[in-house]
Amino acid sequence: MPRTTTMTVRVSGALSEFVATNVGEGGAYENVSEYIRDLTRRDKERAEREAFDRLKAELNRAFAAPEESYTPMTAAEVIARNRRA
Repeated sequence: MPRTTTMTVRVSGALSEFVATNVGEGGAYENVSEYIRDLTRRDKERAEREAFDRLKAELNRAFAAPEESYTPMTAAEVIARNRRA
């Protein structure tokens, strides 16, 4: 079962005013909790997208390497190499 986390966040000044314009009547969110959940979801998606982009870039570099740069290895050799690393 997913864990629930309760947070207390203090914002003041310009940040508080910005949150207030986005919450309640006339705002895009019904309440601050909804706003924070949406911000968290978006940040999670961004982090996942960045991780995927890093992986994609690494795979592109690997597959762009010339065929001669590859070294044939058995599964046992790969496992042994990774244990040393």
